Amino acid sequence: MTEWFVLGLAMVLACAVVLTMTVLRHRRVPEDDDTSETPDVLEYMVMMVGVVYAIVLGLAIAGVWEARGAAQDGTRDEAQALHEITRRVQVYPADARERIQRDVRRYSEHVTTVEWPRMIEEHELTDRGGVLLDTLRKDIAARPPASELEAQTYQPLLDQVAAADEARRARADNAEETLPGVVWFGLVAGALVTVGLIFTLQIRRSSRELLLAGTFSALIAFLLFLVWNFDAPFGRSATETTTAFQDLISA
Repeated sequence: MTEWFVLGLAMVLACAVVLTMTVLRHRRVPEDDDTSETPDVLEYMVMMVGVVYAIVLGLAIAGVWEARGAAQDGTRDEAQALHEITRRVQVYPADARERIQRDVRRYSEHVTTVEWPRMIEEHELTDRGGVLLDTLRKDIAARPPASELEAQTYQPLLDQVAAADEARRARADNAEETLPGVVWFGLVAGALVTVGLIFTLQIRRSSRELLLAGTFSALIAFLLFLVWNFDAPFGRSATETTTAFQDLISA
């Protein structure tokens, strides 16, 4: 089930529920009911509830967007550090260069094929990934520089491994979803209250009012889907944010 299908289904269901409830309610309203009797204070309360919910929803979107951006920046930093290793190691002899580059590819393949799906589903990293990164560090550190050029490259290589390790630890810290359950309860309950307040204004079955109710409910469903999608800092699928690692594998 793709995310676009989930979005479309949520918007259609939201519209269907609101329009169905509107039609059913209209059938139960007497024909002589006067819609002009809606108190002004009720309209003011409906407006205030909508404004408050809009602020809360906007803050939620901003929070998950910021978390997603920070997670992607960390992923790029980790991949860039590994890329620097593959480039800087060019001054080493062929056997040492190929061994280190192979370590980078093995780590990148493990991250994209094994660790990333587990991180998305279980919000944790694998021990194997840490072992592969330690292997890369040992292969670099265990070989003493054999020339002046290698000596100048030796410490920067270790620094890049340390940078990748730091980015990996940050990835582990950010693996969990951003919003806690109580916030989601507030967002869903607020959506139900906000949409439900439409019926307090004695909405009727005219095409204009039905269009307004359906569009408003679809908008709420879309915004909640947006929060849900960005609530996973590293995406909902392994193909969303592993492009940088894929480039290392194909290099």
